[in-house]
Amino acid sequence: MTDLNTTGPIAFQGVPGAYSDLACRAVFPGRTTLPCRDFADALAAVRSGEAAYAMIPIDNSLAGRVADVHHLLPTIGLYIVGEHFAPVHHHLLALPGVTLADLKTVRSHVHALSQCRESIRALGLTPVVAMDTAGAAEELSISGDRTTGAIASGLAGEVYGLVSLRAGMEDAPHNTTRFVILAVAPNVPSLDAGPAVTSMMFRVRNVPAALYKALGGFATNGINMTKLESYMAGGTFAASEFYLDVEAHQAERRLQLAIEELDFFSESLSILGTYPAHPYRFSGSPKGS
Repeated sequence: MTDLNTTGPIAFQGVPGAYSDLACRAVFPGRTTLPCRDFADALAAVRSGEAAYAMIPIDNSLAGRVADVHHLLPTIGLYIVGEHFAPVHHHLLALPGVTLADLKTVRSHVHALSQCRESIRALGLTPVVAMDTAGAAEELSISGDRTTGAIASGLAGEVYGLVSLRAGMEDAPHNTTRFVILAVAPNVPSLDAGPAVTSMMFRVRNVPAALYKALGGFATNGINMTKLESYMAGGTFAASEFYLDVEAHQAERRLQLAIEELDFFSESLSILGTYPAHPYRFSGSPKGS
């Protein structure tokens, strides 16, 4: 990753012990983290200067994309300056002295519950959706409910005085979340710094072959698209908005040509940032940083 030296806390959505909190600590060791109620608050903290960066999950290898994030990116006025792939290892947490036989229900964020679906079913527990993983752990520590467990990180267990009844609750070992790091200004690496990713959002009219024509320049210029997702724009069905990641640097002539073609067939186009590609993209292991 490009050296990110700005001082100040790292904002994230959730409460202390959340997986986003863990990601902040992994990328920015020793830095203060700033819990925020929701994604909008975390991004607003960066815009106001209360935080230096925001660490935002964007998708998960099991549960798919994280809702709401892409709707905030075009309007928040921030730039993506880095990415981080974090392995997600869930713990089944409970109050001290509670055993698996005591549990009847388990609470967590909907994504965490879906990532542990088979493990939950095997234990005969009833899943209950909570606002977030660490929040479920915090609520359990306050409630004193000895029939309920929480699925969250090991750090959340330490923070809220809970014990882990089972580690590795996730159904698949490759369970990984991709985070993006956002700042008030772009931090584009040099062209020779290594592999880079460029993220952008664009809108096309709802006419035949609009998307095909808009994306043709990436194929003809040999650019690999690693992510393309669509959203209905403006609350209507008349136009679609797209989030796009490509493995290329915005200073490369081939990407400039592709963007020119994309812009020609688009109603709007915004570059969200060019930043170093995380080693996970090439090694398949989220341990790199």
